Amino acid sequence: MSNHLLRVENLEKTFHQAGQDLNIFRGLNMSIEAGEIVALVGPSGAGKSTLLQMIGLLDTPTSGKIMIDDREATGLDEVARTAMRRDTIGFIYQFHNLLPEFSALENVVLPQMVAGKSKKEAKERATKLLGALGLGARLDHRPARLSGGEQQRVAIARAIANKPRLLLADEPTGNLDPTTSAHVFEMLIELVRSSGIGMLIATHNLDLADQMDRVLEMKNGQLVSY
Repeated sequence: MSNHLLRVENLEKTFHQAGQDLNIFRGLNMSIEAGEIVALVGPSGAGKSTLLQMIGLLDTPTSGKIMIDDREATGLDEVARTAMRRDTIGFIYQFHNLLPEFSALENVVLPQMVAGKSKKEAKERATKLLGALGLGARLDHRPARLSGGEQQRVAIARAIANKPRLLLADEPTGNLDPTTSAHVFEMLIELVRSSGIGMLIATHNLDLADQMDRVLEMKNGQLVSY
């Protein structure tokens, strides 16, 4: 058994466009330990989102290996990939993608019930998470009645609801004003650290990235320490 929650080995990703090969990654390697928070920086188009999608099993590499919790994820069939995404990985995106017809509480309850929890268990955990994120008085509000920062906090609670081992965040505060962004980011980091999970977060905000345990920069298809 290794100490790595996530290990990426010799990852390659090639797109075929207009008769030419476009290499996004060339032998990319990285690892994250349980409880570690790592920032991923680099210019737009460098491949940060593509890397997160592959680690999150939403896309497949051309070659290479992705190990999550000492299990090789790249060779799994679609049923097993779906199960690993549900049980092991949490996602937070720049846009919250909440279900508009459901309340904040229901948005956090539903993914837990899909994963097999009872409604009672799911409601208790959702209430606890939303309360920890300062939304205890907004449980019954639908997304349209929440501010941008509140909506993103609901999205954070939803991502952590099933107790993932690995959390992937793609510009999770990029759609918020600087003050709200800093506040939401602070809450996210506090919640992640108290949960003991690992997180890889792509961001353009270098001030926020500096608060992480490590910063990796995407450069010419490789990851280098920033």
